[in-house]
Amino acid sequence: MFLTLALLLSGPWQAATAGSSQGVECVVFNEQYMTCVWGSKEVLSANYSLYYWYTPPRQGNQTLVEECKQYLQEGGVNTGCWFNRSEIHQFCTFQIHVNASQAGKSLVIPTKGMKLQDLVKPAPPVNLTVHNMSNNQLQLTWSSPYDKPSCLEHVVKYKSNRDTSWTEHPVNGAIFSFPSVDYEKYYTFYVKSKVSVYCGSTQLWSEWSIPVFWGNNETATGTPEEQAPWFWIHVVLPVASLMLFLVLVILLIRMERVWVILMPRIPNPSKNFDELFNTHKGNFPEWAGVPKNVVESFKPNYSESFCYVSELPPKEGTTPRWEGSDRQRGPLGHSSAPASSPRLSLAKNSYVGA
Repeated sequence: MFLTLALLLSGPWQAATAGSSQGVECVVFNEQYMTCVWGSKEVLSANYSLYYWYTPPRQGNQTLVEECKQYLQEGGVNTGCWFNRSEIHQFCTFQIHVNASQAGKSLVIPTKGMKLQDLVKPAPPVNLTVHNMSNNQLQLTWSSPYDKPSCLEHVVKYKSNRDTSWTEHPVNGAIFSFPSVDYEKYYTFYVKSKVSVYCGSTQLWSEWSIPVFWGNNETATGTPEEQAPWFWIHVVLPVASLMLFLVLVILLIRMERVWVILMPRIPNPSKNFDELFNTHKGNFPEWAGVPKNVVESFKPNYSESFCYVSELPPKEGTTPRWEGSDRQRGPLGHSSAPASSPRLSLAKNSYVGA
């Protein structure tokens, strides 16, 4: 094994391409398994092999060099290696050598020794629970699937439905006390974890946990009731008023057009004959420019007396005529006036004129 290691380190090699020169990135996930990946920034053209060992040797004075047992591949090309829990040994320097052979040359990805206790990324916290305490206080608790929860530090992130940004608080332990809450708000909480400086120097935080919610369920849907009555007073009411005003204006314009079509307006002659009515006070001859002598000629210049008609009474000694051609005759053949017929006196009408 020592000879194999010597050949790997001392053999002729050529640096890998620029994308692969980033080295190998290893992460220990919750101390359950580990992945070491390379060439993630570009498409590799050769299959690399990974060899690893620990220093100081774990088995006596012999350095044990082993090849990756389970490669990670993309498109049939090795891009990483997966290690199970039995292959991970913390507090020892983890050494790796990644190389490939192409066109008779050896391609090597530069690496360096790693402390696996500094590469641990814990799993996200689970079982987040919000407890409603007295005096408008909340208490958030959670648990972690990490085997050594005392080695973890945490960060709590929360926001209400009225806030525009998140608030984060570092927490030691698995309890966070929220001092004051508003029962009209709806809160969302997240938690993430990291190995503390007492157990390692990792900078790898876990992913954020599944959120937990607390507050008024009616505001959880994100409907406009979240900001009622402010939303209704400052948004809905002005918009509705403006739309109603526009609708009324449109209806008024349309109704006026229909009314004009159905009932045409009588034009006002004063607009066309302003001078006739305002200047000449309706005097048409004057407005039309008719000469005064012509106007005077149409005026009457004569006078006429009244004529009275009357009927004159009959004169004395005048024998009246009986109307009709037939007369009643007596028994002796003499004509006689009927006893019941009135006597009519007729006279010629006379006209007296002044």
